[in-house]
Amino acid sequence: MKRRIRPETAAVHRAADLEKKNAPVSAPIFQSSTFEVTDNDEQQRVTSTDRYYTRWGNPTITVAEETIAGLEGVDAARVFASGMGAITTTILGLLNSGDHIVAQRDIYGGVTKFFSEWLPRMGIETTLVDTTDYDQYERAIRSNTRLLYLESPSNPALRIVDFRKIAALAKKHELISMIDSTFGTPINQHPAEFGFDLVMHSGTKYLSGHTDLICGAVAGRRELIEPINESRTTLGNCMDPHAAWLLIRGLKTLAVRVARQNDNAMRVAEFLERHANVRRVYYPFLKSHAQHAIAREQMSGGGGMVTFEVEGTGEDARRVSEALRIFRLATSLGGVESLVSIPVLTSHAMISAEQREKMGVTEQMVRLSVGIENADDLVGDLEHALESVATHQSVPAGR
Repeated sequence: MKRRIRPETAAVHRAADLEKKNAPVSAPIFQSSTFEVTDNDEQQRVTSTDRYYTRWGNPTITVAEETIAGLEGVDAARVFASGMGAITTTILGLLNSGDHIVAQRDIYGGVTKFFSEWLPRMGIETTLVDTTDYDQYERAIRSNTRLLYLESPSNPALRIVDFRKIAALAKKHELISMIDSTFGTPINQHPAEFGFDLVMHSGTKYLSGHTDLICGAVAGRRELIEPINESRTTLGNCMDPHAAWLLIRGLKTLAVRVARQNDNAMRVAEFLERHANVRRVYYPFLKSHAQHAIAREQMSGGGGMVTFEVEGTGEDARRVSEALRIFRLATSLGGVESLVSIPVLTSHAMISAEQREKMGVTEQMVRLSVGIENADDLVGDLEHALESVATHQSVPAGR
């Protein structure tokens, strides 16, 4: 038996044939919408391959998919035009009218909107439960429940789900378990090893790592990936070959980028926790984090995301974000450059204030995506921004 290679090596070599000689070291881009055949018999044979029509598949896309499957340690993976495309296509491929989903409350705002506004039109209901109350999950399961949907670490409060408990619950009730592991990355955590059926990533973020493409990915057991693939082909939610090549390039440096982001984020979180103008810091590897013990058990790194609440108002949070100079004010995350955003104005702007309140997403929250810059520079940037807000607060009204 071949020894299973580690994620750092899989990210670089998983899809390459190590025995092949005189092959290109960098995977070529098959920038073609269709592929020629010699006769109609061959045309029939290639319809199930990646050399038929790029909406069905493409050799460059295959390399990206095999690499992601190797990173997650699962049978297969499929990539999509966006992270939301991966989620919606997967759910529409696996569920039918009359089915029911149990999902944690702390999830990306776009998914909350899909669950609450779009799926009901198709006869699919969703029950949202408190992320770390596992009795609620159990009570919410019905006879028609098909899917448990999770996100860990969650966006933006970085709550951690106990993988063992959720996987066991799904197995007990014969449910499909699906997790958005975008914040965790395949370097810091491996949900499939705990029994999760499907692992999803917004590949736009860490998998790509360079803020230059939009994509999504789902990896898991082959018997689940096959209907997802059929759904992707029908809906046309495929990835472009050139974007897939950019994704492959990004995956090769995933491990080294995430290692640096883990270190930088820990430094940033520790600094923020000590700062007088910060009310609360959310970071899984801080001892003050409510699920710190679970995070340390099932993650090898705390990740590159840090969320904090400023002392003051939502306007003060805005001022902090606008006073930063190295952290760029932009939505998204996971790239080599550090970004800052206000969740109520970006990632969770599309859902109601009532829903945000239930999730604990406040106007004072500032979300940081920590990049690979020098940690001292990042801390200095935050210190300057927080001091500038404190100075503004100290000026009496009317002056």
